[in-house]
Amino acid sequence: MAQQAYVTETDNGSSGPERRDSGLRRLTERLRNNRLVAGWRGDPRIWRRGIVLAALAVILALVMLLHAQIPNRIGNLGSLTETFLPWLGLFVPLLLLLALVRRSATALIAVLLPAIVWLNLFGGLLVDRTGPGGDLTVATHNVNADNTDPSGTARDVAASGADVLALEELTAAAVPTYEKALASTYKYHSVQGTVGLWSKYPLSGVKPVDIKLGWTRAMRAVVTTPSGQVAVYVAHLPSVRVKMEAGFTARQRDKSANALGEAIADEPVEKVVLLGDLNGTMNDRALNAVTAQMRSTQGASGSGFGFSWPASFPMARIDQIMVRGVEPESSWTLPETGSDHLPVAARVKVDTSS
Repeated sequence: MAQQAYVTETDNGSSGPERRDSGLRRLTERLRNNRLVAGWRGDPRIWRRGIVLAALAVILALVMLLHAQIPNRIGNLGSLTETFLPWLGLFVPLLLLLALVRRSATALIAVLLPAIVWLNLFGGLLVDRTGPGGDLTVATHNVNADNTDPSGTARDVAASGADVLALEELTAAAVPTYEKALASTYKYHSVQGTVGLWSKYPLSGVKPVDIKLGWTRAMRAVVTTPSGQVAVYVAHLPSVRVKMEAGFTARQRDKSANALGEAIADEPVEKVVLLGDLNGTMNDRALNAVTAQMRSTQGASGSGFGFSWPASFPMARIDQIMVRGVEPESSWTLPETGSDHLPVAARVKVDTSS
C-alpha cells in the first residue's frame, strides 16, 4: 500500500526510480552540452593558465594568516591591515570570478586557501551567538563633539534600555544638555573630562584614569547592581590617522592603550566592564594590553561583525564593550544618531554563580 501511494502521488502510474534515472540522464546530457563545461573538458591548459591569479590567492591567504607578523615599523602597516582585516575577504569572490573567466583549475584550487583562512578567522562571527539571559544592560556611544542634536542623541541611547550608559567626546558646552536629557532615566552620573557615565544604580569610587594624554579621556567607577558590584571603565583613546607620508599614525593611541591596560590589570574589583571608543579593533595588536585580559561581548555573544564606524557606512568596530569576570549574553549595535559613530550595547550576566 505504501508503494502504491508513492507511485500514484508522484508519477501518475510510472515508477519513481525509472523517472529519477531518466531525469539524471537528461541532466548529465545537458552538462555535457553546456558550453562552459565543454570549454573546460579536454583542455590541458586549464592547469597552466592563471598562475598569477593563483599566486595572488596564496599571497592573500598568507596576509590573513600571518597578519600578526606584518611589521609596524613602517607606517604601522600591521595595525592598519588588522583594522580592516575582515574586508580582505572581499578579494576571495573576485579571485574566484577571475579564475572562472580565465578557466584556470590551478587558480580555482588556490582560491580555496584564502577562503578557508578567512572562514577560520571570521566564520564564527557569521553565526548568531546571542542569548536571552543577562542581568545588566550596558551601552556606549561616541556622541561626536560636533553633534548638532545632543538632546536627540541622548534620548535615542536612553531608549535602548541600558542600565549603564557611557558617553565619549563630550564637550563642556554640551554636557548640560546631556545631563538634562538623561536625568529622568538615570539617577546617578559622573562626567570626567570628555567622558561620562550614567547609571540606574549607585556609583562609588569615581575617578579619572590617566592614559598619558595630559587631559582626561578615561574614568573608572564602581556600579552597585542588584547582582553585585562591577568596576566600569569608560575610555576614549586618541584618534588615529591614515596619511600618505606617514602611514597609519597611532603612536599616542598605542601609548594610551598600554596605560589603560595597566589600570585595568590593577583593578581590585573582580568584575570589570570596559566601555568606550578605543579607535582600534579587537584584531589590532596595538590594543593587546587591553584585549589580552578582556573578552569582547560582540565576539562572544554577538551576531555579525558589529561594525560601528563610520555610521554612514560602518567598516570597523572601534567602539568596544569588553568584560572580565562577567558573562556576555548578547551584543548589538544601535540605530544611527547625530554622531558619526553607531552606539553599541550588550547584555551581560553579573551573577555567574548559577
